[in-house]
Amino acid sequence: MNRMAKGNHKSNQGWIPQKEQIGMIIALIVAVVYLLWQLKGLLQTPSVTLHSKHFEHVYKDFGSYARIALFVVLAYYVLLFALRQRIWGNLSRVKKWLSSVLRLARRLHTPLAIIAIALIVLHTVAVFMYGFKFDFNNISGLLALLVLLPVPVSGILRYQRLDRKWHLRSGLAFAVLFLIHSFL
Repeated sequence: MNRMAKGNHKSNQGWIPQKEQIGMIIALIVAVVYLLWQLKGLLQTPSVTLHSKHFEHVYKDFGSYARIALFVVLAYYVLLFALRQRIWGNLSRVKKWLSSVLRLARRLHTPLAIIAIALIVLHTVAVFMYGFKFDFNNISGLLALLVLLPVPVSGILRYQRLDRKWHLRSGLAFAVLFLIHSFL
């Protein structure tokens, strides 16, 4: 009887763990409201100002805010990699501190990723409104966006261990393209 109850409990459990649902729901609400609010503002922008320096700063600001959020999102993997190294023998206090930062980065990973995706969508829409040119910066950004598409889907599958490491692989590919787009 106990096995049956455990089996039913597992099948009734949602895709996302209960303790992460609140943060994700709040981040999703914030992201959707901000996205719609800013899209409304972008669509009401007069066509005269679309090619001005002011509008260029608008779309670059969306990208800069997304970059900040993505650095925190990617920090989780950097900290996880650093803690798995065997260099922490005499540095137990540093390792404990890094473990605390890792827990915070893990808690912020998904909510900030949701918000970063909203900012990336705004950045992309604003770039196309400003005028997409086939140069290195725009092509690298477009490639990063295309590689980003499977990351949230595989992230959801990750909760059920169905992603076969695709979240990590596509996230790593996105991180490389994102860094190329941001800094070259």
